[in-house]
Amino acid sequence: MRNKGVRFILLSAFFYALMNVFVKLSGDLPSIQKSFFRNLVACLFAFLILWKNGGGFRWKKGNFSLLTLRSTLGTVGILCNYYAVDHLVMADASMLSKLSPFFVIIFSSLFLQEKTDWAQKMSVVMAFAGSLLIIRPGFNSATLFPSLIGLLGAMTAGGAYACVRGLGQRKERGPYIVFFFSAFSCLVTLPSLIFFFVPMSSLQLLALLLAGICAAAAQFSVTAAYTYAPAREISVFDYSQVIFSALLGFIFFDQLPDGLSFVGYAVIILTAVLLYRHNQKKEPCKNDE
Repeated sequence: MRNKGVRFILLSAFFYALMNVFVKLSGDLPSIQKSFFRNLVACLFAFLILWKNGGGFRWKKGNFSLLTLRSTLGTVGILCNYYAVDHLVMADASMLSKLSPFFVIIFSSLFLQEKTDWAQKMSVVMAFAGSLLIIRPGFNSATLFPSLIGLLGAMTAGGAYACVRGLGQRKERGPYIVFFFSAFSCLVTLPSLIFFFVPMSSLQLLALLLAGICAAAAQFSVTAAYTYAPAREISVFDYSQVIFSALLGFIFFDQLPDGLSFVGYAVIILTAVLLYRHNQKKEPCKNDE
């Protein structure tokens, strides 16, 4: 099952990176407006899957509170991340968002009783260090508040993913987790969208719809990932989004990373490979599941 979890987390990282490309291409629009369209598309996709599968639109008994917590934390995480993107340089905001896997392991250990060994803990530290080499965030008094908001977004996103893991352990359906979260987020942001809507061009609308499709694909992938494997074993692979972002940034925006960035990529890839091999040695019998 672990191999499936790794594949899904890598797929999720790619779609999130592609989503950011379309969000950037959508131009200067309010964060809540971008968030609404992102979640609206995901909600529609999840609705169609649930309707086609015929499993109904009711959560499993005892899961409502965890679904609500996952949705609340996820919504706060999205809004905080977009706020940070709007008020910080993209590099700093991206660095802060990459702290979320670290919080996943913390919350999973605290609330889901998932034990972590020294190698798994160090892998997160090393991946975080690799991200620092790539982003190299600079903080000053003018950016302190948006930086703290970005940090809050990473923390709430990590809590949300830990909730996804908990829901997976309770046998909640992946499409329903995505549907509940997306519908919740749309309802929460709808009043602000109505009163502060900014007119969009057809190209901006297309970019947001494509961002929503990518977000939906990423949501389904990350939900499947944390359902198949514990956070301690796969969350470090989420740092691959930095690699995908660099490649897509070069393709779409002609952004070329510098030497330190490439060192960071090497650190992240090496860390991911070493962690994967460490987990294979611990439980070799589960590798091919």
